Amino acid sequence: MPKPLALDFDPIARADELWTRRWGKVPSMAAITSVMRAHQILLGRVDAVVKPYGLTFARYEALVLLTFSRSGELPLSKIGERLMVHPTSVTNTVDRLERSGLVTRRPNPLDGRGVLAAITDRGRRVVEQATRELVAVEFGLDGYDADACHEVFELLRPLRVAAGDFEPPAEEGPDRGDA
Repeated sequence: MPKPLALDFDPIARADELWTRRWGKVPSMAAITSVMRAHQILLGRVDAVVKPYGLTFARYEALVLLTFSRSGELPLSKIGERLMVHPTSVTNTVDRLERSGLVTRRPNPLDGRGVLAAITDRGRRVVEQATRELVAVEFGLDGYDADACHEVFELLRPLRVAAGDFEPPAEEGPDRGDA
């Protein structure tokens, strides 16, 4: 798909100017619009890298999570919890990974109703290859150095804490991202 022609102005800055004239200055409008556009750009970049492997970034994340587990398998409920997605999304993701031969599914012997997803040898090879390629393009953030990436992480962390993604350690506090 060809890249669209670049505009000769920043449409988000223009929207911010027009918004300000109509409703007053609301910096959060320009910020959220920028975050949403950045999400589109980054998702497009990383999906382009993982697509040849039959993956989306969400499926890639699930495979990576399985490689982080000691046994290479996790309950579907734990996958959803760690990836912070709805159980239906986990089921769909694991279904597609299983059809691709990248994971297998089996009953959880510790929980009669639960299901484990286990990464296959093929899944491990795919995640290693895709990871090398994503690292080579710096996960789509190649315009940022390590300090800027850390700053982005820290700027977004209070939003994630406020959303209930996790509880920061007591000594850190909800507004401090440094450990």
